[in-house]
Amino acid sequence: MIRCTTGDLEKLLGVKGHIIRYWEKHIPLIQPQKDGTGNFVYSARDVQMLIRVKHLLHHRKFTVEGALEELYRELSGGHEDERARIEELRSDLLNIYLINHKRI
Repeated sequence: MIRCTTGDLEKLLGVKGHIIRYWEKHIPLIQPQKDGTGNFVYSARDVQMLIRVKHLLHHRKFTVEGALEELYRELSGGHEDERARIEELRSDLLNIYLINHKRI
């Protein structure tokens, strides 16, 4: 299982930690856990969701509320085979990135 810290996400996404926290607050699909030292740790699913959120906000110009609606729409509707393949590719790309940045 891949797990990222907030610092890892800041580098990956190119946004500050307080922005990530804001997204978490408004998008309940992102659910980081705290480790034994009280630091937030993100699962691969959380990381994939944050990458998608950034894309929707920065490239597609959604509001946070609109991004949440789009995420729910994507998660609930059609094309299951296509969605599964996209998620598999996202996971593979994330693994490659994290391996190259020594975070496994």
